[in-house]
Amino acid sequence: MTHAEAKARHARLVEEIRGHDHAYYVEARPSISDQAYDKLYHELLDLEKEFPDLVTPDSPSQRVGGEPLTAFKPVHHLSPMMSLDNTYSQEEVRNFVTRVQKLVPGETLEWMVEPKVDGVAINLRYEKGVFTCGATRGDGTTGDDVTANLKTIRSLPGKLKATGKKIPDVVEIRGEVYLPKAAFLKLNAERVAAGDEPFANPRNSAAGSLKQLDPRLVAKRPLDVIVYGLGTFQGAEPPLEHDEVLAWLKSVGFKSPQKTWKCRSADELLAAINELDQLRHKFLYETDGAVIKLNSFALREKIGFTSKAPRWAIAYKYAAEQAETKLKAITIQVGRTGALTPVAELEPVFLAGSTIARATLHNEDELRRKDIRVGDTVTIEKAGEVIPAVVGVVLTKRTGKEVPFEFPKHCPECGSKVARTEGNGTGEGVVWRCLNATCPAQVRGRIEHWCARGAMDIEGGGEVLASQLVKNALVHDVADLYSLTLEQLTNLERMGEKSAQNFLDGIAASKTRDLWRLLFGLGILHVGAGVAKALGKRFATLDDLFSASETQLTEVEDIGEVIAHSLVQWHQEPKNRELIERLRKAGLNFNSSLYKPAAALGPFAGKTFVLTGTLPTLKREEAAAKIEALGGKVSGSVSKKTDYVVAGDDAGSKLEKAQKLGVKVIDEAELLKMCDE
Repeated sequence: MTHAEAKARHARLVEEIRGHDHAYYVEARPSISDQAYDKLYHELLDLEKEFPDLVTPDSPSQRVGGEPLTAFKPVHHLSPMMSLDNTYSQEEVRNFVTRVQKLVPGETLEWMVEPKVDGVAINLRYEKGVFTCGATRGDGTTGDDVTANLKTIRSLPGKLKATGKKIPDVVEIRGEVYLPKAAFLKLNAERVAAGDEPFANPRNSAAGSLKQLDPRLVAKRPLDVIVYGLGTFQGAEPPLEHDEVLAWLKSVGFKSPQKTWKCRSADELLAAINELDQLRHKFLYETDGAVIKLNSFALREKIGFTSKAPRWAIAYKYAAEQAETKLKAITIQVGRTGALTPVAELEPVFLAGSTIARATLHNEDELRRKDIRVGDTVTIEKAGEVIPAVVGVVLTKRTGKEVPFEFPKHCPECGSKVARTEGNGTGEGVVWRCLNATCPAQVRGRIEHWCARGAMDIEGGGEVLASQLVKNALVHDVADLYSLTLEQLTNLERMGEKSAQNFLDGIAASKTRDLWRLLFGLGILHVGAGVAKALGKRFATLDDLFSASETQLTEVEDIGEVIAHSLVQWHQEPKNRELIERLRKAGLNFNSSLYKPAAALGPFAGKTFVLTGTLPTLKREEAAAKIEALGGKVSGSVSKKTDYVVAGDDAGSKLEKAQKLGVKVIDEAELLKMCDE
């Protein structure tokens, strides 16, 4: 591969991984399997190893995860929450042991193995033994304050048990919030019955629950937590080894891993990994791997960290469960944006606890790349997904009678022409779309999306009712919802007067929803909830938003050229402008409660700070609070977009990056002076 080819491939990988990171860490809706993501990520690492000049401070290889969600107050971890390197190879586990041994020659290594809980990483802060704050991992330095939601977890102690030993003044406890398997199945059954989209897996349901702003809703979901480590530990004698940590956590009232292994060689590690693989399906929670950690904290300190992960730990991930079956047919689903998605109709096969009869084929390019034909024997993979994917074709079982699938040139729902559209760097790829905005499938999808809990939150407006409303020509777009009558609804099949009135009450209540919900509910291409909130912070009204040019829109944080163009293009359509006016006439709220005038943003508005090292008088959390109170943003990593790096003692690699990039470096005294001014 030439340098030019490597540079182009690197740029594509960076963009694709960023899209998947956003889907996973911010939206809590993973777009690909863990194994597929890891393949992309390792390809990026290999490219950067071969061409070191391609490494940039903002490369996915230089960061831990996604940005914190905007709906919650940011919390700065006292000690960073790092991610783990991972592997699917047992040979790589042996290589890992060898690498660590070379870093501490002559030392006897003792390892701990524990289940890798498939949930949401959290940081729990206790002060004088009392739970004071809980946060998601976020970008590793700053997470979202989800204290109120975590307090609904009954197994999480509000106060640490007395053990006879001194309770630390301040301690950070690391763990994983999860939804038990049985609770996940029950929750999904309830969501489907209510017309809501089911969660893809227990991890998504746990993440979605922690994102709820109303703790009362969270309390209805039986979340649980398992803890397995420590961050900051102040005011008491800390444990010296990991097995001591696990014993201490259990003694003060936490659930810790169901089973752990202490190993002294690579052979013992592999035996423990294989034993865990046999046991994990009996656990109450989903596990997707084994975590291997050096037991001794003293040796951990000697071995240290990379910029992203500890050198003394690794996650071994089990391959996704797979099965073979016959592909009987390929059908096409039409979504609310007109996207045509091919779906494999399969001979039913039992896989990972359920019978599978359908699997996604993603898009035409994926279909062609894998050369999937009707009649093929295919391998499917579930990996916790509700609708699994076709991994590939079993070519040795191909008979020659299989038929290539021809993508339709007309919409199977309404018969209109379809056209190929590019993903434009959004991670969507090439998609066939129905060009008829009045296509019944699109209308149904838009109605359902508008009524969804995350959008206008209209109770009862799920798939079943949306289909009936469109089928009976009562609704042609979302504005028609606001002219529905009780008589029209009660005439629908299986629609009682009480249910109809509840739906009408929900429609009336939706008129007061905030602007970002309305904007998200409109279903504009590439405008998700996070983007809608970002726009709501910058623009006071919907009219102000649609009066902005593409250039002005790209000045909004998290809004790129693709999203800006999509917004302007949507509003240029006469039918969409007419829709807005009809919603205005119906009395919907076009004002944003998130809006902050530029004058109220503070003197640090638009400025990004990075804190590194130990400051003389301020704790990192205190420094961050001062910056944010004046409108600034605190980031966990240095990039070209960083305005100031506040450096203390032992500043390390962040200071070096700042100097290399020409970012202004200041000390605590200068920061305090800027705050005073």
